[in-house]
Amino acid sequence: MSGNDCIFCKIVRGEIPCHEVMNTETVLAFLDIAPVRPGHVLVIPKAHHPTLFDLPPDLSRDLLSGLQAVGKAVMAATDAEGMNVGMNVEKAAGQLVFHAHFHIIPRISGDGLSLWPQTPSDDHETLANLARTIRDNVS
Repeated sequence: MSGNDCIFCKIVRGEIPCHEVMNTETVLAFLDIAPVRPGHVLVIPKAHHPTLFDLPPDLSRDLLSGLQAVGKAVMAATDAEGMNVGMNVEKAAGQLVFHAHFHIIPRISGDGLSLWPQTPSDDHETLANLARTIRDNVS
């Protein structure tokens, strides 16, 4: 999808309204219209980049700075005890809009949300082999 057809690009251009919470030269943050919890915010680059892997390093720094500022503000505004920050990358991981974006989700103890089941592993040989394979693929 090009930036012309992208819903987030249309929000950046002002063609679709949003409930904006931060706006800088390179980053826009606004309330999610289908929030997981009240105060769920999306932080996006204004320039169209489909996934995390497409972001230039300078823009990545701007996004992290925006995440920090907005995250603190969300926690203060919602009296959250914590927050989840996440990004879905590619369709298999749940990415619905192919314009890189981070989710900030405020959390309260006992709010009923769960992320994923974790299964501890004591198979150190398999873990060592996987770590080696990942290391070999880091560019």
